[in-house]
Amino acid sequence: MADDTTDTKSSNQMWGGRFASGPDAIMEEINASIGFDKKLFAQDIRGSIAHATMLAHQGIISTDDKDKIVHGLNTILSEIESGNFEFSRQLEDIHMNVEARLATLIGPAAGRLHTARSRNDQVALDFRLWVKEELQKTERMLTGLIAAFLDRAEEHAESVMPGFTHLQTAQPVTFGHHCMAYVEMFGRDRSRVRHAIEHLDESPIGAAALAGTGYPIDRHMTARALGFREPTRNSIDTVSDRDFAIEFLSIAAIAGMHLSRLAEEIVIWSTPQFGFVRLSDAFSTGSSIMPQKKNPDAAELVRAKTGRINGSLVALLTIMKGLPLAYSKDMQEDKEQVFDAAESLELAIAAMTGMVRDMTVNTARMKAAAGSGYSTATDLADWLVREAGLPFRDAHHVTGRAVALAESKGCDLAELPLSDLQAIHAEITDKVYDVLTVEASVASRKSFGGTAPSEVRRQIAFWRARN
Repeated sequence: MADDTTDTKSSNQMWGGRFASGPDAIMEEINASIGFDKKLFAQDIRGSIAHATMLAHQGIISTDDKDKIVHGLNTILSEIESGNFEFSRQLEDIHMNVEARLATLIGPAAGRLHTARSRNDQVALDFRLWVKEELQKTERMLTGLIAAFLDRAEEHAESVMPGFTHLQTAQPVTFGHHCMAYVEMFGRDRSRVRHAIEHLDESPIGAAALAGTGYPIDRHMTARALGFREPTRNSIDTVSDRDFAIEFLSIAAIAGMHLSRLAEEIVIWSTPQFGFVRLSDAFSTGSSIMPQKKNPDAAELVRAKTGRINGSLVALLTIMKGLPLAYSKDMQEDKEQVFDAAESLELAIAAMTGMVRDMTVNTARMKAAAGSGYSTATDLADWLVREAGLPFRDAHHVTGRAVALAESKGCDLAELPLSDLQAIHAEITDKVYDVLTVEASVASRKSFGGTAPSEVRRQIAFWRARN
């Protein structure tokens, strides 16, 4: 007896801490998903109402049972939305929590709801509906961000700033043109969102556990009722597919990367060394010890949240990579990754939209910086090609000598005397000064998609028509 007692104590100590009651406690802890999948309550109830309605229409359950089920489900929906529903870990997931409450409310009729379906196709439906709705929300938020950039681009179609490569001054551009680069980026993100909605727009319900069902169900009816284009076409793939979740995370990761690049620029631009923009107090904080500081915390947090989104994508890819068909319990681990990434992406887009709309642009500082680093050197080379007939490689060499001379004199190219330029190449005339200012440089870039204000306005009009 003593030995048995000792063994029991030893066993409990081995399980340890919160699992002191033994293996059952561990199984409950690892198996329960209600802590996170309760987020799917609205989709679960919506799917169940559509399923019950179809069952009654097909004569699989009675109209009376269907009416009781629908009334009970709507009651549960109201209870959850009002915070009066008690979720139970012992019931594992959102599906069993709803079903158990339904049985309490309407009695035996509740047991007919699960006819011709499985938790496998039920969770596939709930999750797919949730991701579809989240993608639609993301589409709206990206449209708002694009609109914010279009407004700033229109406001600053002629505001000159330095364009960078390698974070070194390259050529003058306009701030409007720079804003429109982000319009293109986030426009591609929105296109990916729209394509993802099209890809997932198939209803899983009716695939059952993995093989379909022998009941005379109408999957097209439930697909229409739930707003899907059509039902899925292979029951095995239906319950084992999480491509829609992975695609959402892929889109979120790419959009997050774009947001992070923008956040990095805002962090740099808001430093005293650059001084291109000033963030509003709503999106920055002070220092606890240095009263002069104004920190771009919102931009920095947007930059950081990209790491969380990337981690979620890698996690779900890793979860799915070794699973045989069809459903495996591993797939329970898919939702937290998507929920977390969706929350991070929403916050990042909202914060960035606010920063773009609220920030103050220092056009004078941008213009002064635009002329630094001999940013009109390429304009000089192009002038030599057009006006003096030099091959571009020769013009590049002549321009390099002019830049070296300006550096030695501590002046800009436009400040070099004509005699100095003619000493480098005799065919340079005083007309060259027409292209050596930053304003003339940007105005000349009239190629389609270029930085000339007229081109910037053309692209703004294009995007306003489609946004």
